[in-house]
Parts: sequence; structure tokens; C-alpha cells
Amino acid sequence: MKSAVYKQFGTPQEVLTSQNSDQPKPGAGQVLVRMLLSPVHNHDLMTIAGQYGIKPELPAIPGTEAVGIVEALGEGVTNLKVGQRVAGGATATWAEYYLADASRSVPVPDTVDNETACQLVAMPLSAKMLLETLNLPSGEWVVQNAANGAVGKMMAQFGAERGVKVLGLVRRQAAIDELKAEGIENVVATDENGWQDKAKAMVGDAKVLRAIDSLGGDGPSQVLSVASDGAELVSFGAMTQQPLKIAAGDLLFRGITVKGFWGAKPPVKPERIAELLGELVRDAASGKLKLPVEAVYPIEDIAKAVSASGEPGRKGKIAIKGASVQ
Repeated sequence: MKSAVYKQFGTPQEVLTSQNSDQPKPGAGQVLVRMLLSPVHNHDLMTIAGQYGIKPELPAIPGTEAVGIVEALGEGVTNLKVGQRVAGGATATWAEYYLADASRSVPVPDTVDNETACQLVAMPLSAKMLLETLNLPSGEWVVQNAANGAVGKMMAQFGAERGVKVLGLVRRQAAIDELKAEGIENVVATDENGWQDKAKAMVGDAKVLRAIDSLGGDGPSQVLSVASDGAELVSFGAMTQQPLKIAAGDLLFRGITVKGFWGAKPPVKPERIAELLGELVRDAASGKLKLPVEAVYPIEDIAKAVSASGEPGRKGKIAIKGASVQ
């Protein structure tokens, strides 16, 4: 089978190649899945660069989420059947076939397209779990950067469903119109002079007691410039791959606290995670949740795919396709 592979950690465009690999065989509790689409997530790129919380043994096939067709069942698997379309987190998904734990594989209703199904779990579930951990009642505000990213958009959508008000920061003016076209308001661009004043005017006299940073670098300083004293800063990502810059005065004099959020080890009970995942499947099946893919690349063009994933202004994920997908 064809697969993407990297034999050393480094810049994804430079270390990724495609090769022929042996088709894996499912063990107990596993299923063999024929990959249809697999998204390129930021954490995939960080893993390839050796900068993520998990470092696989090399050489490694990347990819952590996909949608595909069950081809074979491992011993003891009774909840799935051959020919069923499934989605969910897995490993080594940038290949024509991959293995997945049957217990973590979600059957996909026919009304859900492959583009949505291939990214149904990682980002949407992280957004829902993050909102859970913020512990904000209806009517309260949270500020986030990277508001035009996948998680940023879903935070705005899911937050509105809970009555939580989300103030979004983006790095370019054009992104404001793009978000408004999707029904997302309360967004300001940090490339505009006086953007902090505009952001504070949107909030009015209300307090902003939660701030989410997905950028690293100067990202924390920007969201904290809008947040209220005593706010909690949640480090969710590091898209700039730069260390977090936080002024000592924010910690000493403003009472800002800092914590991290990692979807691989969420502070959410398993039974609640299952409930949230059920919500996502139902929303996708009804058409309420649509997750676009901007471009699809074959495994042979893996270097082009990861380069495209880093381009600004994308309106959807970049995805890798299996051999059977046109």
C-alpha cells in the first residue's frame, strides 16, 4: 500500500516522502480501515517536526484522524462490521489502509459527507471539551485568537449554543468578512490600529474572565490585553511555534493565571466525552455541522499537501485521499 512516511523529525515539507508499505493486520479489538480522507492537522505537523507531546518511533507514518471503510475485523470486535464507514482518531492514517481501535471508531451516517466525517472528532470534540473546562455560565465572555481557524469557528458556534459570548481575534482584516459570512460576529483584526479599543467596546462593561491562546509568541499578550484582571489564560496551541510571551506584570499585578489544555489528556470524564461525541454525530447528520475541506491531495503529493496547510486564508482543511477517492 502507499503511505506517507518520515524517517527523521524536521520541517514536514522536507522530511515527508511517500513509499510502498506493508498493509497492516488488525489485532484484537482493532479494525483495518481503507482510508478515504484524512485531514492535515496542526498537531500532525508539530509531531513530524518533533515538537509535540508525543514522539513516535521512527520511521513513522503520520496522520491522526480519518474516515474510511472497514475492511477487516480483529479478534473480539462486535460493534462494527465489514463495509461500514467509520470515522475517528487513529494513528498512521496518511496511508491507503490504517488500523483503528474499534471502541474509538464512530459509525458515520449516510447523510454525513466524507469532508466533514474525516475531521469530525479531533477539532470539534476539542472545542466542546474546552468549552466544558472553561466553566462559564450563559452571558459570560471569553476572548480567543486564531478565531478563523477550525477550532476558533467552532468555539464561536458551540459557545453561542451555550449562551457564552466569544470575542475573536484574527491577524488580518479580510478574515473578519470571511467570518461574518459564516454568521460569526464580535471579531477584530490585530493588524488594525486601535484594535484593543474596538474589542473592549464590543464587550462593554462586562468582564472577560477566560482567554484562549492558540498561537504562542505574542498571542497571549494580545488576548490578555482584552481580558479582565483575574482572568484565566488557557494555552490551547502554538501555531507560531514560538514560546509564550507573558508579561510579569500580568501575573504579579493583574492576577492572571495560566494553564494548558491538551485534547489527548482532557479533564473531562469519559462518559461526558461520549455524550459530546454523540452531539457532534447528530449535528453532522442533520447538516447543522459542516466541516469544509479546501483541497485534497494524493499521498504522492504529501509535501505539497503540508505546504498548502500552512497557507493563510484557507477556508477549510487540507486532506489526504486514499487511492479509491477521486
